[in-house]
Amino acid sequence: MSLKVRLTIMNFLEFAVWGAYLTSMGTYLARVGQAENIGWFYSIQGIVSLFMPALIGIIADRWIQGQKLLGICHILAGAFMLAASYYGMQTGESVSFPVLFSLYTLSVAFFMPTIALSNSVAYSILDRAGMDTVKHFPPIRVFGTVGFICSMWVVDLGGMQQTALQFAFSGILSFILALYVFTLPECPVNREGETKSLSEALGLQAFRLFKVKKMAVFFIFSMMLGICLQITNGFANPFISSFAQIPEYADTFGVQHANILISLSQMSETLCILLIPFFLHRFGIKVVMLMAMVAWVLRFAFFAMGDPGSGVWLFVLSMIVYGVAFDFFNVSGSLFVDKETDVHVRSSAQGLFMVMTNGLGATIGTLAAQEVINVYVYNLKDATGQQIAEGWSTCWYIFAAYALVVAILFAVVFRYKHDPEKL
Repeated sequence: MSLKVRLTIMNFLEFAVWGAYLTSMGTYLARVGQAENIGWFYSIQGIVSLFMPALIGIIADRWIQGQKLLGICHILAGAFMLAASYYGMQTGESVSFPVLFSLYTLSVAFFMPTIALSNSVAYSILDRAGMDTVKHFPPIRVFGTVGFICSMWVVDLGGMQQTALQFAFSGILSFILALYVFTLPECPVNREGETKSLSEALGLQAFRLFKVKKMAVFFIFSMMLGICLQITNGFANPFISSFAQIPEYADTFGVQHANILISLSQMSETLCILLIPFFLHRFGIKVVMLMAMVAWVLRFAFFAMGDPGSGVWLFVLSMIVYGVAFDFFNVSGSLFVDKETDVHVRSSAQGLFMVMTNGLGATIGTLAAQEVINVYVYNLKDATGQQIAEGWSTCWYIFAAYALVVAILFAVVFRYKHDPEKL
């Protein structure tokens, strides 16, 4: 089996582990009386991402071979996820938030670093085989998204969306991946050469970039837009599934198979990656980022206006624009940071970009979204299905309005002259 095929399998399984619960967990939590805590389960991913990837990265650099550490992390993540599943299945609808959240947090703490670590393992193996990472890695990485989508479909068609079995499925996949990565070629450690300090790994040195007005504005708006990143991952499935309380929508495809419907977002994401080089070269980072911001406005607004019946086409449009909303922000932003920063601080700058977006932004966003949804949806007493749907619609309009304000401010405040030769 070729190295590229072996690394493709690794990426497929890596993101299949995540896709098993990321978009469906909210529906399960709502069913077991934890609807008002959904935001905490999603925000903890951002919180642990502030420091765990850096710590694991240092260990991989200095002491334990990358592929072995990747396997160890997946064993631990899988074990805690299986424990969360067992607890959820045993307690039924009498789930205790502190217990389930603690088990989930321990699993996520060891899983989140594996996303960066799996990339590092792939880069190392390709480099040692004399292969060009820029040429060969992107097609390998695409199969990570394919794995994510496949997991979503298995959870949906397997009837696991509303049960803790989705955690068990994720845990089993983690164990399979752990066993598999131990068969990969070695990724040597660097015990004697120059290695990063914790502050370097965390990207703290890049904070000096805040002295440059253009970069300071960019990072601040990255955090503000990062607030949108996890909202639909956490709440789209519970939102669509809630239409089951309205008889005319109860048997629609969207309600019965919310995860499959949502998977259109990941399909769109895969395709939109291919558009980024053209749009960046033609229009520049400011216009591309504005496209992402407008796409977030549409992502939320289409949810607000749609329904799983005659309005399902609006849901489909929401899924399609997600590719632009996510990729044109995350990937283009990363490329902009790479081109605009000095080589000596480039890695730290990427770390800072991740901290501002997937760390601070996503954490603030999910917790704030939870408060809004609690007010308009989960705190409603004796509400009809129609009233709940109207409450959800209000929430999506609020999120759309926020994204629109950010877009307008960014258009006015961020000053950048596009140079096609540079980016």
